[in-house]
Amino acid sequence: MHPVAKTLIAIGAVLVVAGLLWQFVGRWLPLGRLPGDIVIRKEGFSFYFPIVTSLLLSAVLTLLAWLWNWLGRQ
Repeated sequence: MHPVAKTLIAIGAVLVVAGLLWQFVGRWLPLGRLPGDIVIRKEGFSFYFPIVTSLLLSAVLTLLAWLWNWLGRQ
C-alpha cells in the first residue's frame, strides 16, 4: 500500500476516534462552552467563536506532540 494512503487512513481513524470521544466525553467536559468563548446572538443571527476552547486544545495537542517526540527519542 502506498505510504500516502496509509497516512490518510490513519488520519481518518484518528478523526473518527476524536469525534466519538468528543460525543461521549463532551457531556462531562464543557469544551465549546468555556468562559471566554465568544457567543453573539441576535435576531436571525448567531456568531460563535470558541477562542478559549481552541487555545486549550492547542496546548493539549502541543503537549501530546512534544511527549510523542520525546518518547520517540528514548
